[in-house]
Parts: sequence; C-alpha cells; structure tokens
Amino acid sequence: MVGVTHPDPMLEQAWSALGGDPAATASLEVQRPGRHLPARLPVWSLAVATAGSALLAAAGLAEARGARRPSVALDAVHVAAAFRSERAVRLDGAPPGSPFDPLSAFLPAGDGWVRLHGNYPHHRAALRRALCLGPEATADEVRAAVAGREAVAVEDAVVAAGGCAAAVRDRGAWALHPQGAAVAGEPLVAWSAEAAPAAAAAARSLAPLGQGEPPAAGLRVLDLTRVIAGPVGTRTLAALGAEVLRLDPPDLPELPLQVLDTGSGKRSALLDLRTPTGRAALEGLLAGADVLIQGYRPGALAAFGLDPDELRERHPALATVTLAAWGHTGPWRHRRGFDSLVQAATGIAELQREAADPAPGALPAQALDHGTGHLIAAAALRAVGARLQGGAPGHARLSLARTAAWLLAQPAAVPAGTLPDPAPFTVELASPLGRVCVVAPPGRLDGRPLSWARGPVAAGHDDPRWIG
Repeated sequence: MVGVTHPDPMLEQAWSALGGDPAATASLEVQRPGRHLPARLPVWSLAVATAGSALLAAAGLAEARGARRPSVALDAVHVAAAFRSERAVRLDGAPPGSPFDPLSAFLPAGDGWVRLHGNYPHHRAALRRALCLGPEATADEVRAAVAGREAVAVEDAVVAAGGCAAAVRDRGAWALHPQGAAVAGEPLVAWSAEAAPAAAAAARSLAPLGQGEPPAAGLRVLDLTRVIAGPVGTRTLAALGAEVLRLDPPDLPELPLQVLDTGSGKRSALLDLRTPTGRAALEGLLAGADVLIQGYRPGALAAFGLDPDELRERHPALATVTLAAWGHTGPWRHRRGFDSLVQAATGIAELQREAADPAPGALPAQALDHGTGHLIAAAALRAVGARLQGGAPGHARLSLARTAAWLLAQPAAVPAGTLPDPAPFTVELASPLGRVCVVAPPGRLDGRPLSWARGPVAAGHDDPRWIG
C-alpha cells in the first residue's frame, strides 16, 4: 500500500496542541490520502490529524515505557470510514436503528432556522415543555410551534427547560457571540499540571512493555463519558491495550446504537454516585486508575468530588481529561450540547447548505465528535507518558466548539470526492448482545493493526472494579 509521510498542516497543529514536536509528524505514514469525507471544510484532514495524533502519542508512550518506538501508519480511507462508524454497525446482521429521533432536526423558525435535539427521552420532554406542547406532541406540532417564534427565542426557551437546541448562525454571527469569542480564546487542548514530585510519589507503577504488547497495555482508564466524543476516545484507548471501565448511573440509559458502536474493548459497570456506597466505590476506582476521562456537562460531577482541582489534591498521579460541548469559558460553558448543535451554532451548518435546499447542511460525519474523541485519547496517552518521564500527568480540557473553531480556521474546500465503503474495514466481535459488526479501529503500529479484545456489552455487565 502506497503511503506518504508529508505532514498535513492540521496534523502539525494538532500535535503541537498536544505538546508534541511538529517535526515528529513526519514519522506518520499516511496511506491512500485523499478527500474521503467531502465537504466545504477539510474534514478528511481533521480525521487524519486527530487519529494520527493518537497513534503518535501511543508510539511515544511505548518509548516512555522502555520499548522501541514503533512505526505508525494510518490508512486515510479507513479513518474516514471510522468517522462514520455508527452507520456501519450491525447486530445479528441487521442495522440497530437510526441514532436520530424525528425531533432531532433543522426546523424553520420565524426568522431563520434552529436545530433541535431529541434523541434522549428527557431532552424530548424538555423541548416539548419549552414550546408549551403536551408530552405526546408530534413532530409536526413541534414544527408548527417553532415556525411562529424567532430562532434564538426557541434556543433560549429549550435550554431554560433543560433541553438542547441551537439557532443556526453563520460564522460572522458566531464570532460576535460571547460564547464564540470565549471559545476563540481557548487553545485546542488546554493543559494544567500538578507539581511533579507529588505526582511521582503517588504514581501507580506500570510494568515495562513485553514483546508485542500494545503501548497502553496495563493502563487503567476510568470512563465517565456518554454519547460519541468521549466514548470514541476511550474505545481508541481500549484498541491500544488499555483496560477501560465505563461507569454509568443506573437511571440514565444510553442509546443502544451508541453502546454497540463505541463499547468495543470496554468493561461496563453501573454506579450510583448519589449514595455513600457508590461514592466509596468510585474513590477506590480512582485510587487504582491511571486516567480519568469525563464527558458530562462541565460541573455536573463536581458534587461527587470529580472537580479536576479536587482530584489533583487527592490523586496527583491521575491524568484527567475533561470534555465540554461549548468550551470551558464563556456564558455557555455549562450548557448541554451535541455535535449537530455545535455545527449549527458555529456556522458549519450554514456553510454546508446546498444551493438547491433552503435547509442548513451538515458535515459528512459527526466529525467534531470523532475528531475530539481521538484528541482525547492522544491527550490521555501524552499525560501518562509525561508522568513516566518524571513530569506531572496534567489535566487536559477539550471541547467540540473548539474543535469546530479549529476546522473553521482552515482554508475552504470544494466538496469533491466520494464517501468510503465501510465494508472492507468491518470486523465481527463476540458479544453477549449478539453478533456485533463494527468498523475496526484505524491505524497500525509496526505493521500490526489495532484491535479490540472484546465486543461491546450492556451497561452494568461488569463489576465496578479493576481486573488487571
């Protein structure tokens, strides 16, 4: 397979944001480069840059653990298929259903367009309340209610009711918005660190890598994420050999498709942090973990002792990565959000609008989710590598809105090319849920493809404990 090692500017930018030397990106062999995710923004470059950064971070971690630095290669067609992985999932040979509820759509408002999100029952209920509709209101009734209001008024009402919505803005309007301005001032990956001596004294030892072991073998990752971006990050870490334990509350079920698509390689447990027993179990897991990845709305878990500053005091050797939708500063920093809403608010949806269609458009993949997910994995690996080399593991903060700003800062593109066929990249994994077919993790280390040791499991399948 023919490959190139000429670094893409986005790869250099991503690797620099992770604290790496841009010159090191030349060691990544990119096979079959091209516009495999056609759009008016270089989504294909975003895919290679973020997935490639995770591979580079994995190679660096292997070296920090005393092994020879492996070669890294990435098939650009494969990573493009992986960015659309939810579309390829099959359970016992059949698609498990659409990830989008009928209420998750662009709707015309009185002065523009608004994007609603109703994939989860509590969000559907909130948007119906916000529009003064009954609990069984249909999609047509919701459309009629939105049509009589201004887009920002709908956005404000739905958010105030506890739901999720975003008025469609162009790039200029978002740049002038207080949240857009706040996000523009944030780095792609924001780092903070504890003093190195405290981290070194508390560090859990990691055994040197054995022959052929993946770079993250023996690494313990506590996964407190949901939906796509965070779970993509942790499934990437699982493909690199980490022991990933996902924790969910017992009363907040995940969408079945998300479990199937992003659960490979992980264990899954239920833990009620509102109880003393759950809090004690969490503290025990944190004491034995190397990495904590949080993907809940910023501040939502602070009451359970999971504020990053508090964690650094109790567990100075723990590397932490925090994900937000709208950024970590600004008036929207605590707001709920999803990839589709961020595309709508930041100007991406307006940019993707087709001339013959009055409705806003969308990227060919939930690229903000997937791209940020790979950056999450890379940040976690970089943090652990820093700890092993005598530094502080640090805390990394990322957001979908900042990834969107990074993508929007790139030169505009012509949407040429074709979407990849995922079939050549799918694998069938054994699972208690049935025969699960998913897109395999993209990338090779020393010529060996990444893989998962197990298929996805239902929430609560495992005990909340470390096994490695």
